[in-house]
Amino acid sequence: MRKIMAGLIFILTAAVAQADPVRVAALGDSLVQGYGLPQGQGWVPQLQRWLGEQGAEVRLINAGVSGDTTAGGAARIDWTLADGPDALIVALGGNDLLRGIAPAESRANLVRILEVAKANAVPVLLVGIAAPGNYGADFKAEFDAIFPELARDYGALLHDDSLAGIRAATGNDPQAAGPYLQEDGIHPNAKGVALNVAAIGPKVLDLVAKVDR
Repeated sequence: MRKIMAGLIFILTAAVAQADPVRVAALGDSLVQGYGLPQGQGWVPQLQRWLGEQGAEVRLINAGVSGDTTAGGAARIDWTLADGPDALIVALGGNDLLRGIAPAESRANLVRILEVAKANAVPVLLVGIAAPGNYGADFKAEFDAIFPELARDYGALLHDDSLAGIRAATGNDPQAAGPYLQEDGIHPNAKGVALNVAAIGPKVLDLVAKVDR
């Protein structure tokens, strides 16, 4: 009888463990944090709902900080992973561009983040963002190369552009993006977030599939 009870407890414990959702931390800036949006309409809650609609057992952790640069993300990565998430989304770089931070510095900060994730055996989805042309062609080429090169070097998944959904809906025409942006002309509104979530969602499912539990 004791052996039978022990076996039942083991089976029940295993079943509970398998039912636990995959925990994914999203390390990012205001686009992840949900700046300017009503509760429930930010990037994390909308992505959470999208994943649920696909039948994915995932719990997203909002590690977005408004105004954060890649340096801020590098400073927070140890703390972000201290709670043991199963996977990591890294969506940083927009504020580096707004501040004109040298691409080499942005790259070094992202390397720091990826090194810590690698040391913790946490799979990563790296989310890129395209540099504008106002810093010059050399700056743009150097910055835009960061994300695909680091994804290749660290075996991370890559989503090319955090604003891919809006760009696809508008034909990459900035003048047509207005209906999907907040009044500041920078941050997506709820409709814009929905487009971006639908664009990145399949890559998040790929990330979840890489989790070895």
